[in-house]
Amino acid sequence: MAKRPHALLLKYPGTNCDAETSRALEAVGFETQVLPIALLEPHALDNTQLVVFSGGFSYGDYVMSGRFAKLNTLAKVGDGLQQFVSRGGHVLGICNGFQILTQLHLLPEGSLIHNTSGRFICRWAGLKKNASSPYLQGLPDEFELPVAHAEGRFVGIDDAAGQYVQNGRAALLYTSDVNGSSQQIAGLQDETGRVFGLMPHPERFLFKKHHYDPDWNGDADHGWGYYMFKSVREAV
Repeated sequence: MAKRPHALLLKYPGTNCDAETSRALEAVGFETQVLPIALLEPHALDNTQLVVFSGGFSYGDYVMSGRFAKLNTLAKVGDGLQQFVSRGGHVLGICNGFQILTQLHLLPEGSLIHNTSGRFICRWAGLKKNASSPYLQGLPDEFELPVAHAEGRFVGIDDAAGQYVQNGRAALLYTSDVNGSSQQIAGLQDETGRVFGLMPHPERFLFKKHHYDPDWNGDADHGWGYYMFKSVREAV
């Protein structure tokens, strides 16, 4: 039997989606490890194929979402994540994880700030692919996932968001204005395509039973989140 690829999930104080994300990754064939940031050492990146920053509220989002997580990650591994990507590793950030990846400058420049509504939103959101991505290859051109965030509005400097849509860095867009994000950006990827961050929660739609409509997609067993995780499983 072929060895299963390994996924390392980094856990910060306030991370609350690591268990669900770990189960989702295991469902598509990963071996997983949830590692508290206090125990992270540079060599932890040597024998993994995927590093995951799960959703939640790292350090309570008390300063700016992802800010303290960035500082502690850099203190632990320095430029280790950049080296990990350079040698072919994949990195996924979901919701708060997306915020952390923008803070770490592993994704195109920009910030995730408070929704235009000024309120936390928790709902389902329509999404559409805007570029090819190893994280989206098993998904249809349009699909939906749950979102749950207060600081999910992506903004870039000048017309950066428009450029990301045109050059494919904005791989995932909302089909409507969910939170005020520039160009309705829901997810970004780096130039390699191996680093991907998104605000929606794929781990919350792993099975058909997770959908609000019991008749969703006929005889399907899995939700769209399953196919996102399966896509990266096939990529690594």
